[in-house]
Amino acid sequence: MSGRLPKAARAAASAQKQVHGLVVAAHGRHYLVVPDDGGAPLQCFPRGKKSEVAVGDSVTYEAASADQGVIVAIDARRNLLYRSDQYKSKLFAANLDQLLIVLATEPHFSEDLLGRALVAAEANELKPLIMLNKTDVEAALPGARTRLARYRELGYPVVEVSIRTRPDEARAALGEHLTGHSTLLLGQSGMGKSTLVNLLVPNAEVATREISTALNSGRHTTTYTRLYPLPEGGSLTDSPGFQEFGLHHLTEGRLERAFPEFRPLLADCRFYNCHHLHEPGCAILDAVGNGRIARERHALYAQLVHEASQIVR
Repeated sequence: MSGRLPKAARAAASAQKQVHGLVVAAHGRHYLVVPDDGGAPLQCFPRGKKSEVAVGDSVTYEAASADQGVIVAIDARRNLLYRSDQYKSKLFAANLDQLLIVLATEPHFSEDLLGRALVAAEANELKPLIMLNKTDVEAALPGARTRLARYRELGYPVVEVSIRTRPDEARAALGEHLTGHSTLLLGQSGMGKSTLVNLLVPNAEVATREISTALNSGRHTTTYTRLYPLPEGGSLTDSPGFQEFGLHHLTEGRLERAFPEFRPLLADCRFYNCHHLHEPGCAILDAVGNGRIARERHALYAQLVHEASQIVR
């Protein structure tokens, strides 16, 4: 007689091994998952070759050993933020409330990246918050404020801080926006993201080293995404610095609605399927012509529409 368990018994045994948890770090196909029951974090891998797991995901995993598991399911997401070019995509994080876009008076920040991050926030119905760091660099401050004036006029909040010289003020100014929310940090390298994490998260450097070791990704790596719980509630997810932010996956319909200055005018175009690029009777183009919409913003829209048409499916 075979010692093999009946099918129902095997299914029950398998179910008993399944655990729910939160993905708090990702490096390649390595994920660090914290069990919902408060147990020790463990390294997990996705089942199969393709990985669609993101930091912030609530997942079900099967324990393979005391410190490793296999992710077998991803719970339904509120949202998933990622960037893409015409060939591939790169996940940022899931189940977010808002984006904190980190800029600085120096080095010179990219308005193209800022504009793309704001479009991504709008398209995913996330609250955007712009942080201007290094306000102590007084010579560069007026120029940075001038460049951000357009975004303030559109209604985007801008918080000015100097993390290194006035850390307590920075902590207080940002705390009211971050507490209780799931926030993703976005920004180029050199803008002060790491300094910000160390300001807001106690023992962040220690936690980073522990995460790196757990992911087998090197003690000093900065190339992985990780989520830190905030002391007063909520979380802060830090992502690697980047120089390009492709949004090839956004459709033309989502793009036009991701520009807040476009939205009140969309119903006024002569043609219902207006692309807002060169059509006669386009309310958007008229607004560009009379200065109601900045030419630079329309140029970004046109570039994003062009990129979306280039995607390889």
